[in-house]
Amino acid sequence: MSLAGPGLRTRAALLLGLALLAGCNAPKKDDQSDRPATSRAFPRADRPVSKTGSTAFSTEVQRDSVNEAKTVMALADIDKGMTVADIGAGEGYYTVRLAPRVGSKGRVLAQDIDAAALRRLGDRVQRERLDNVSIKHGAPDDPMLPAASFDRIFLVHMYHEVAEPYAFLWRMRPALRPGGRVIVVDVDRTTDQHGIPPALLFCEFNAVGFRLTQFIRKPEMQGYYAQFEAAGERPAPEAIRPCRQSDKPPVTR
Repeated sequence: MSLAGPGLRTRAALLLGLALLAGCNAPKKDDQSDRPATSRAFPRADRPVSKTGSTAFSTEVQRDSVNEAKTVMALADIDKGMTVADIGAGEGYYTVRLAPRVGSKGRVLAQDIDAAALRRLGDRVQRERLDNVSIKHGAPDDPMLPAASFDRIFLVHMYHEVAEPYAFLWRMRPALRPGGRVIVVDVDRTTDQHGIPPALLFCEFNAVGFRLTQFIRKPEMQGYYAQFEAAGERPAPEAIRPCRQSDKPPVTR
């Protein structure tokens, strides 16, 4: 026999219901298990990511027919003796064109996360005797570049595939030499459609301590050209303010 009266039982049931409701409405802690352990100190990107596609954006003949590489290298002021990183090098469209542009006293580092593509690129580098080209395997959230080593870092039609942009850019930034630049070529469309809207690109770079120095739309590039430099101190990972797809930050020129 229960010693509690109807009033006490009703009150207890009400309190239990409120407790359960509060539990349902309590904020849930972000589950980080779907992210690399090396990225969890950084904010999660608020955008979808394009699936990794072909390592060739389009045929080299098509790209050369509109002078894509020549246009981009001219905008980036690539000259003899420079050291350049080609991130997401794939089949090496830019790598093999940067090599003669920087000359025998310059260096090109071709990096990708696709080991098979790097093997094919290695064969091509040997076949074409590009002695100033090195090849490096990177990680999805870390380009693994040596510090203070590059005058230019190229991210051509690949940044939209970076799932952890804050970790990636934060680890890439120290690789620039004083006066170095990061070159992005991409398409103005949503990130799940192999592109990234310029405002979102600017915001993500700005969040990690980069300043936009040039932005140009050109059909030769099948998209747009954006150029960045390091500005100020690199923020601590926990201090990075993540961008939202709707954010339209002021553009610093």
